Amino acid sequence: MFKFLKKKLKRFEKKLEEELETELEKEVEVKEEIQPETKITEEKIEIVEKPLKPKEEPAEPIEKDEKKITTGRRRARKILKKVSEEKRKRDKQVDKQIEESIETELQHIVRTRKSIEEVVKTDKKPTRGIDEGKLNDLLWDLEVGLLESDVAYSVIQSIKKDIRSEIRDVSFARSKVSDFVETVLKNAISHVLKTNDFDFNEFIEQSKKPVVIMFIGVNGTGKTLSIAKVANQLKKQGKTCVMAAGDTFRAGAIEQLTIHANNLGVKIIKHGSGSDPAAVAFDAIEHAKAKHKDVVLLDTAGRMQTNYNLMDEMAKIKRVAKPDLIIFVGDALSGNDAVEQAKRFNEVVGIDGVILTKVDTDAKGGSSLSIAYTIGKPLLFVGIGQGYDDQIPFNPEWMVENIFGK
Repeated sequence: MFKFLKKKLKRFEKKLEEELETELEKEVEVKEEIQPETKITEEKIEIVEKPLKPKEEPAEPIEKDEKKITTGRRRARKILKKVSEEKRKRDKQVDKQIEESIETELQHIVRTRKSIEEVVKTDKKPTRGIDEGKLNDLLWDLEVGLLESDVAYSVIQSIKKDIRSEIRDVSFARSKVSDFVETVLKNAISHVLKTNDFDFNEFIEQSKKPVVIMFIGVNGTGKTLSIAKVANQLKKQGKTCVMAAGDTFRAGAIEQLTIHANNLGVKIIKHGSGSDPAAVAFDAIEHAKAKHKDVVLLDTAGRMQTNYNLMDEMAKIKRVAKPDLIIFVGDALSGNDAVEQAKRFNEVVGIDGVILTKVDTDAKGGSSLSIAYTIGKPLLFVGIGQGYDDQIPFNPEWMVENIFGK
């Protein structure tokens, strides 16, 4: 199971491990050159007030009026004293401003120096990222391998995006590169598989009875057997079922479903070959209502998504039956074709969930990864054999374990 996909992923995993180990071996201790510390000291600035040199007084003129001379001298001394006081005040103010400016500058330098020292002292954990060119080459090889495994392109892009984001920087502290690489791949694939969650059993319990489930798909996908497997599962859970043989275009289909119904002890509603499938669906639903059945399992004719007349007929069945759940049955061996079929059926009638058959014989595994992601609908069950019990609820962990299991 999934041997081809597993092989491609292992090949990518090995190459990525080798590249990471090569990069980790190139680890070089980066010694940061720290400039010699310059001690910055705050110089105490002392402002010394120098006494003003008194101006030389002019020689006293010889005047006759001594009183006027004395009065003039006093007035001159007062003016001179006032001027000196104003000059001292201005000088003090200027000096104070200079002192504050120097102090502010010193504080700024000290703060800057401290922040630089803190950055230098920070013990950063070194990391090494893979060269972008080498990573692109590795991812290109992975893309080719996934395409060969029938993985849809949109799924590949999602996986590549997740891988790129997770291995952008690899910590040197990781002791096992192989464990890291495998975890990256598992996370990327799990993200794809966990697109939608749907609890089928809970849906049956909570829905109004009878629950009408319509099965659609192309010829040869194992749709009739899948219906029988679902009936077997519901019967084990104590639910009563009725089958509707809506594939009236092929007489063998009616007979085949009848055999399954008899084997399981389930009531089947059927008309003759070539009758109206919508009428069969209507009768089956009315029977379920009258007999208080829990679930109606409605089979439809297998048809190719390119047959527009049959696709329109299926839309008519939907209008009459008004199903609570429409399940697309796809063949895992069809690869990308199963994805395209699901897209087309989803456009015409709408799909609520998917059953993927023949998963046990699928060596590639691309459709298992792609089908639910591309149409945005949950993968409900996977067929792993031909027995009635060989259909299990899909579990992403189960898929991942089968891909990466030894």
